[in-house]
Amino acid sequence: MPGFKNDDLGQKLTKPKDVQEILNEQIEIGLHEHRRSNMGLFLSAFSAGLEVGFSIFLMSILYSMFHQTLSPNQMQLLIASAYPIGFIFVVIGRSELFTEHTTLAVIPVLAKSASVKSLAVLWTIVYFGNLLGGYLFAILVGNFAPSMEIIQAESFAFFATKLVKFDWEIIIGSSILAGWLMGLLSWLVTSSTETISRILIIILITSLIGLGGLHHSIVGSIEVFLGMITSEEVNFADYLYFQALTTVGNAVGGVFFVAIIKYSHTKRDK
Repeated sequence: MPGFKNDDLGQKLTKPKDVQEILNEQIEIGLHEHRRSNMGLFLSAFSAGLEVGFSIFLMSILYSMFHQTLSPNQMQLLIASAYPIGFIFVVIGRSELFTEHTTLAVIPVLAKSASVKSLAVLWTIVYFGNLLGGYLFAILVGNFAPSMEIIQAESFAFFATKLVKFDWEIIIGSSILAGWLMGLLSWLVTSSTETISRILIIILITSLIGLGGLHHSIVGSIEVFLGMITSEEVNFADYLYFQALTTVGNAVGGVFFVAIIKYSHTKRDK
């Protein structure tokens, strides 16, 4: 009967994916990225570096507008609510973000469908594409936003110093948690079948990163770079210190706590 077929189709579309289905899709998506042209991959990563910068843009606007009237706790909640916007642009638009690829690009290697060399090339292209896009975004916003009086220049120094003030072991630990959450984001987005549910997942996970003040190597790169070019409170050594530690921490979090563990338990269950 036609009605029965429609109901059956609706149930199939809304039925949660099996964990093996998620793994297979992760391998398929990851392999697609491994096989892309280097230029295509770089342009997508460059685009992601630009797009994710809108998180800092919105956060800086909110800080400039409300930091004198709200308490620090209220300000933290407001800023965390702005943190997901750039990630929504990137993930839903399918641009390439390094912290997603600490899981997504690793799983095909674990499945022996891609090589470690291919992974190294992919990571390098995506990582530096993200950074270059972020630098361009920071230069544009750092020059025009204060002049338009939509952002106070002191907001850039506020976000930057907030990230670099910690000892190295604190930054590493925070970065591992952020990389872990971004790996989960990649896995959970694959498990979702609808755009709305994917957006909700992005908001939940990235707002947690923002609320916890965790260290993200791409968003944080833009924050610290902005502080460096607009304030004397942050210097180039601070930037290198932050970038090296967060890159390692994010990679460990995404590779070990998501890619290796998810792949291992899924294959064992099979």
